[in-house]
Amino acid sequence: MWVRWRNTRTQSRRHFPPRPSRIQVMETIMAPRFSRDSGMENSVADPPSLPDRVAGQTAATSGQLSDSARSSRRRGHLDKSPRRRRKATGSRRRRAGDGQLLSEIERRRLPGQREHLEASGSASDTAESSPKRRAHFLHGPYPATHFGPKACILPNPTSVMHIQDPASQRLTWNKPPANVLVIRKIRDESLVEPFKELCRFLVEEKQMMVYVERRVADDATLSKDEAFGSIRNQLCTFREGFDDISECIDLIICLGGDGTLLYASSLFQGSVPPVMAFHLGSLGFLTPFKFESYKTEVAKVFEGNAAITLRSRLKVKVVKDMLQRTGQQQQEHNGLLPHGHANNEAGKVTLQLQVLNEVVVDRGPSSYLSNVDLYLDGRLITSVQGDGVIVSTPTGSTAYAAAAGASMIHPNVPAIMVTPICPHSLSFRPIVVPAGVELMITLSPDARNTAWVSFDGRKRQEIQHGDCIKITTSCYPVPSICCHDLVYDWFESLAQCLHWNVRKRQERLADVSDSSDTEN
Repeated sequence: MWVRWRNTRTQSRRHFPPRPSRIQVMETIMAPRFSRDSGMENSVADPPSLPDRVAGQTAATSGQLSDSARSSRRRGHLDKSPRRRRKATGSRRRRAGDGQLLSEIERRRLPGQREHLEASGSASDTAESSPKRRAHFLHGPYPATHFGPKACILPNPTSVMHIQDPASQRLTWNKPPANVLVIRKIRDESLVEPFKELCRFLVEEKQMMVYVERRVADDATLSKDEAFGSIRNQLCTFREGFDDISECIDLIICLGGDGTLLYASSLFQGSVPPVMAFHLGSLGFLTPFKFESYKTEVAKVFEGNAAITLRSRLKVKVVKDMLQRTGQQQQEHNGLLPHGHANNEAGKVTLQLQVLNEVVVDRGPSSYLSNVDLYLDGRLITSVQGDGVIVSTPTGSTAYAAAAGASMIHPNVPAIMVTPICPHSLSFRPIVVPAGVELMITLSPDARNTAWVSFDGRKRQEIQHGDCIKITTSCYPVPSICCHDLVYDWFESLAQCLHWNVRKRQERLADVSDSSDTEN
């Protein structure tokens, strides 16, 4: 009789829905969600939130147990069995632990996520009748994290990243901007008049506090202009490397070419204010605005709701004497660095920068080939033998990397490009790696000479044996304000500045019937 009851109990337990594990709980709660108000397209409806799922499973379980709970005989057996009492106590403790976990996740949930998760349960009830929704992951749908009935991506609740749809990247102001940094291309006399017009407009009409470099304010041409003297006396000046203005600038306006935007990026090693660049230089790939309508364009930016492009930057660290000078490049199997060198920064970090375009490692003044090793997340992937290597952002893919034969990548694509410079190999092609990896460049043990490194064309220094360069994607992008939108501006720059795919158009035939390829 006892064996028969036990088999019956086992058969009934097979119909019970599985209780969600802690990993499923964290994955469901911490997964990035997008609400209807974010402008997403319609597609597959979101699944119900975890509290609704747990409640539904609890209700289903209680319904299935109702028949067995009415049996006093089985309750008596459960009460008399020490094993059953221990299992019941453990089940209650697990339910209590899940409740504490849910409350902790509810407390740590991001702002705005609570409302969406509460509404997702009711939305799932009407999934068949309501229009389907699709969340955006850059230019495509957000990838599903479950694959088939049993496979999924291991969730990581400590790092939750929300990537916004590029079409919805719009500038807004929490408070009206008050401080504007104006960067002017130096050694160009043709920019003196546009600079004075812009400063007069910002100070007199917009009542803004204008910051400029001291060497720009002390320009001899501005000092001789008595009409501009009253405006010049109201300008706030600073010196690069001495004065920190990162916490007091609301907007950056650049007058010149692409170099002015690169210089503006170098002034802010942390968060960067929005950048508005006017095309007054030679190339102007990164400067979409025309100065003829500067008053209208600046007024629109002050009002907000302008399209912006988030240009990713590289976080670069130069570590001196990181690897031991005796046997520093000894490697384990599969090209892995020794464990003591992979994560140990025993050397001295001599330089740490945020780079917008590229990091260039070259052979310098030596006549020998540069020979450097390239590591990706601690694993040796290749050795570069040639004139050097370029590690660039998508923004830098249209600069030095394009001249070296690399492809051009849209600034919104999260990636890092590795491009060799004149490699002594017929099969070394440029590659694109994910934005989250860490690249490390060191001199090869067989290198005959040292190497030199530069960052956006500045701060050039020598790299010797035992030194290394660590590169990864920075979490501080440069918000570049678009003239139209982030797609149109980029292709407009490709066509106007680089003459991308420009050729004489083929003329149509005067009489198609005269063609020899025409069938009768």
